[in-house]
Amino acid sequence: MSNTGLRLIVFGAHPDDCELLAGGLAALAMQHGSAVKFVSLTKGDAGHQLDRGEVLARRRKREAQAAGEILGVEYEVLDYHDGELMPSLEIRRTVIRLIREWKADMVFSHRPYDYHPDHRYTGILAQDAAYLVTVPSICPDTPALSRNPFFFYLWDHFRKPYPFQADVAVAVDSVMDKKWDMIHCHTSQVYEWLPYLDGALETVPSDDAKRRQWLVSTWEPWMRSMANTCGEQLRMRYGEDAARAVRFAEPFEICEYGRKPSKEDLERLFPF
Repeated sequence: MSNTGLRLIVFGAHPDDCELLAGGLAALAMQHGSAVKFVSLTKGDAGHQLDRGEVLARRRKREAQAAGEILGVEYEVLDYHDGELMPSLEIRRTVIRLIREWKADMVFSHRPYDYHPDHRYTGILAQDAAYLVTVPSICPDTPALSRNPFFFYLWDHFRKPYPFQADVAVAVDSVMDKKWDMIHCHTSQVYEWLPYLDGALETVPSDDAKRRQWLVSTWEPWMRSMANTCGEQLRMRYGEDAARAVRFAEPFEICEYGRKPSKEDLERLFPF
């Protein structure tokens, strides 16, 4: 079964969110003939201990573009400020237009429950675009879609007001090298800002190859925690023995505001 011709759009709050949470899905989807677009709703101009403003924004855009080139995905970084994203009518219209222009079959975003307000509001903006993408009188400058896409939430580990509920999970071991390569492009984040926040900046190697090894060893537990939350879905998709061998996976939760997928739909949308 192939999903050739499907069009996926992934909304993250910041440059690097899409590849962290759906980089494996993107790699597999493109291998099966789908088109994928990543969108960062903010330009990431606040997340660094030294760089800031437009200097940081330009740097993070270059990192995102380099990550996109690993797979050949289209990567767009919008001009909204990091840490200041709001679910405004203006940005809702932008999200509606992006989904329509991409002619998306599948839309992915954060859930509206997260530690970071930009993540939460990215989820709300995607939810607010669901259904409205089919209404011709909304944003009439961009042709409405004839059918509401399937909307999905990206994984998170937060539990209140309710925890992430995996409806489908995809094993990404076969494309994990490409996912690591994409994350490796985000030098300002994985080798500078996040180690600084963790008080571990002195542990980061200066050599590029050693950094890549450090990245895998440091981030592997976090990456594997995604697979640990979706064992049942992996068993349903791959069978008991194969699921037991999965090390890395990306789970997704259905957003009920989009088109409701049947079991057959899910097999077509996620044929990997």
